[in-house]
Amino acid sequence: MTSFPRQIKAPPRVVATGDGYAAVKHQLIDLGREFHARGWSLATSSNYSVVVGKQPLRLLITASGKHKDRLGATDFTVVNEHGRVCGQEAARPSAETLLHTVIADHRGAGAILHTHSIWSTLLSQRHAGPSGEGELILDDFEILKGLAGIESHRAGLRIPIFDNTQDIPSLAAQVQRIFNHPTATPSHAFLLRRHGLYTWGRDILDAKRHVEALEFLFEVVVREG
Repeated sequence: MTSFPRQIKAPPRVVATGDGYAAVKHQLIDLGREFHARGWSLATSSNYSVVVGKQPLRLLITASGKHKDRLGATDFTVVNEHGRVCGQEAARPSAETLLHTVIADHRGAGAILHTHSIWSTLLSQRHAGPSGEGELILDDFEILKGLAGIESHRAGLRIPIFDNTQDIPSLAAQVQRIFNHPTATPSHAFLLRRHGLYTWGRDILDAKRHVEALEFLFEVVVREG
């Protein structure tokens, strides 16, 4: 019998600030190049963030409109829990910043990664209903054990699908409501219809592992037909 994991929360690793976040920026720059090469972050799509403060919440996030294979140290900005830029940062944060703050606040995530692969885009449309919302269920795959807290291939994964919209405050509120629902809690990820994947983890490596496992599964499911 398939069992579905509930909320997976572990204390996030908060990035040290002494070097101006140079080390974490370097990790995200490398990540952008890799994800671009694998077809997961093409053109100026995708956005990545890392928690750099918890009380109050602070996120280091990629700036809007940047090619992820060409990120530089100035292509990031720091935002607060409302998605507003902190300090005198010149770079404008991603348009989807509020989704990152909701995930960080309600999932205890240390890093959030958003990708735009072919496979996630196809599945987000295939499994969406007339309203643009739906659910993708992944079950009986060994690589599910690459996701935090999953110890068996029989631990199925429910991934909610939200309709795509440019009204990010409304979408963030919708995601927050799902996060707060006692029986419909996404433990690792959600999809935006005809858009892409959001996943998260305790730190960058944890979240990257989730992207790799989920993108593998998405491709398998599409190829299976």
